[in-house]
Amino acid sequence: MNLIIDVGNTRIKTAVFDNSKLIHNESITKESFVSEVIDTIKKYQCTNAIISSVGSLKKSEIAKLHAEINLIELDYNTKVPFVNKYATPKTLGVDRIALVSSAISKYANKNVLIIDAGTCITYDYVNNEGVYYGGAISLGLQMRYKALNVFTEKLPLLEPSEKFELVGNSTETSIHSGVINGVINEIDGIINQYRKKNADLTVVLTGGDVNFLSNRLKNSIFANPNFLLEGLNTILTYNIL
Repeated sequence: MNLIIDVGNTRIKTAVFDNSKLIHNESITKESFVSEVIDTIKKYQCTNAIISSVGSLKKSEIAKLHAEINLIELDYNTKVPFVNKYATPKTLGVDRIALVSSAISKYANKNVLIIDAGTCITYDYVNNEGVYYGGAISLGLQMRYKALNVFTEKLPLLEPSEKFELVGNSTETSIHSGVINGVINEIDGIINQYRKKNADLTVVLTGGDVNFLSNRLKNSIFANPNFLLEGLNTILTYNIL
């Protein structure tokens, strides 16, 4: 069994894979991180693990996991199943490395655009020869709402709303219109730009806001909330075989 640990900006996710089949996943808190991971290792008899962290973990916590299981700490030196043409590979986020690896595994020999809509919105492009070139980083939904509140004197902090219109008729509805329509049109616009260069483009949407956004886009996409976890499992398998 493979154990996957994804430490994001706002939460920690763990998953267990039996080969390529996802059999368990959950979100855990940083306070109980080590104890819960060790419980998962024992419960599912995991033998190999990989950890991807864009957040912060103590070295002592990582050391405790190394004592329990064969653990790979994902970084720019880790062997991956694609050719990395990113100009600054040392600065490439481990989450983006995992997403590209997932695309290579699931959509071999295809041009793929991966959109991860979470704290940030990232765009990553890998071509049909397995070469990764890069993409873009933008503000996620929550970050846009917070920015309007933090950088102004009077605009309130709101949460994404299921109901929004093009024309807001109050301050709150205007904020919802600007943020949500802005994100939707940004994503659709970038997909359109990539499709002009790649007629056979496959687009995958993932991340914490995948369910909120997937049915609101005009473009055809594959929605997969577990795409990053699957990519981490791909990297782990690639390194232990």
